[in-house]
Amino acid sequence: MPARIEPCLALLQSKAPAGPDWAFEVKWDGYRLAVHRDASGVRIITRGGHDWTHRFPSIAAEAAELDAGSFILDGEAVVLDEAGRADFGLLQQALGGRGGKAKAERAMLFAFDLLYLDGRALTCMALIERRQMLEDLIDHESGAIRLSEEVEADGAEFLASACKFGLEGIIAKRRDAPYRPGRGGDWLKIKCIQSDTFLIIGYEPSSAALGGVGRLLLAGHGNYGLNYVGSVGTGFTHTSATALRKQLDRVTAASPAARGIADKRVVWVKPKLAAEIAYRGWTHDEKLRHASFKGLRENADEAPVYRVG
Repeated sequence: MPARIEPCLALLQSKAPAGPDWAFEVKWDGYRLAVHRDASGVRIITRGGHDWTHRFPSIAAEAAELDAGSFILDGEAVVLDEAGRADFGLLQQALGGRGGKAKAERAMLFAFDLLYLDGRALTCMALIERRQMLEDLIDHESGAIRLSEEVEADGAEFLASACKFGLEGIIAKRRDAPYRPGRGGDWLKIKCIQSDTFLIIGYEPSSAALGGVGRLLLAGHGNYGLNYVGSVGTGFTHTSATALRKQLDRVTAASPAARGIADKRVVWVKPKLAAEIAYRGWTHDEKLRHASFKGLRENADEAPVYRVG
């Protein structure tokens, strides 16, 4: 069994594809994981190749009980809110925040692909065949490992329903495609609300705001270094803002990491912390519109930082 398989990644599109060649699922808002099991036990590997078995004990325990000798599951670890929606902030809290060491007992895995089963690599098989084998392996609707359901629907209608329910978006997958690493277009993501990863380059202290953080200044990668993309001042809880302020104060800098910005009220920081930010679009001068903080990204997750332009 391979020690690791590079993940297939979804390519962002503005609208859902149409036709019988495409299968649709909910886009889960969490951490991408590969769950390996063989004779030596269970390993849970992040997208960046880090072993996080100890961070997801409930998922590991259930993987040990699945009725197969060896397998590799591809899926997303999430924590659901009261309405049954995946909440990235709740997952981060369960893990103890960025750099935390907590065990996310509440996390569950929504499995959406099966890459290896009982001595046989499945990556060359069509998705529709892998999917059938996955459904045979995970035949329950509760517990720490659940099947990410395939939805029989028109793509545009499914996207509209997902957005109405407050989900992040949907995933479309070519039914006849093998499992290929990277963003080759076999998998597409269509979002209800934009959500991307940006680097924090500074913060504005505030005695009135939660945790003492009035707003965060953000940047993305540009052609000649980091580009300032605006700020975010909502989405924090007292707990998350307090923890964030402590982390930011450990990486302060004398000047901004992005060019073309100056503000005497801001404490500049080295661009070491990556934040997941939800937003509604871009202003005419290329700044985020209606941005909201969702949480910090772990290095182990290897979420790509947004590239401007």
